[in-house]
Amino acid sequence: MKPTLVILAAGMGSRYGGLKQLDEVGPNGEAIIDYSLFDAIRAGFGKVVFIIRRDFEVAFKAQFDSKLKGRIEVEYVFQELTDLPEGFSIPDGREKPWGTGHAIRSAREAVKTPFAAINADDFYGEEAYDTMAKFLTGEVSENYYSMVGYRLDKTLSDNGTVSRGLCITDDMQNLIDIDELTKIATENNSIFYIRDEKKHGLKGNETVSMNFWGFHPSLFKYLEEGFVSFLEKEGKEMKSEFFIPMHVDDLIKAEKVKVKVLTSNADWFGVTYQEDKPVVIEKIQTLISAGKYPRSLWQ
Repeated sequence: MKPTLVILAAGMGSRYGGLKQLDEVGPNGEAIIDYSLFDAIRAGFGKVVFIIRRDFEVAFKAQFDSKLKGRIEVEYVFQELTDLPEGFSIPDGREKPWGTGHAIRSAREAVKTPFAAINADDFYGEEAYDTMAKFLTGEVSENYYSMVGYRLDKTLSDNGTVSRGLCITDDMQNLIDIDELTKIATENNSIFYIRDEKKHGLKGNETVSMNFWGFHPSLFKYLEEGFVSFLEKEGKEMKSEFFIPMHVDDLIKAEKVKVKVLTSNADWFGVTYQEDKPVVIEKIQTLISAGKYPRSLWQ
């Protein structure tokens, strides 16, 4: 059975200033998602599930339905603030959904096979999809998941700070801890993060998570349990979020699952800020010139 690709595409891109998930970066109007889909299809994925806001539906279907027809099964699900476990309600004044863990939970009825979950606006590279597809068709189990790890220095932006999950592994390359660093920056060829108003140096060769996860459908049971606990503790807060890396970290600490870190030499790039877009366009053109992608993906 072919694995499924779940694409988290419900965010508004507040720092970017628009619907960056569909922003054109390829020579024929392709978005980063197009390249993710192209890589996933040639790696052997059989279905894509787009997690979007309901008001994105028309734009997404116009962008993807015709080009993907006959290539991969497509389904759309909606991340909605009202999608809560029984017994919980939306606190007065809350407008924002509940984060990436809540987003993946939205796909619980659509996903029936082992699956990868990715961000819509991140370019992960062909090798990452090949590596993940092999894991999802050969190693994954109800209590054995994975993530693709990247070198920190390949994931930074010249246009502002970024947040990254710093990964600590054991001798078997299993994840034992994720330290969420929220303000990573570069200055004078040095890399550092800010915590408690102090700078802490980084080497650049550290392994970080870019939210490219490999899961068994058993995750949905754990998500339900974790989301209930989250809502009991933080559900009344206006901006609290149920993040998938933190939930996975909780599962590891509770010894419910193991998570293998799959190494990739692929270059990651993405559009956190508007100023990142020209860099992404240039990198994609370089990959096309090198023969990694056809100039027109879907011809």
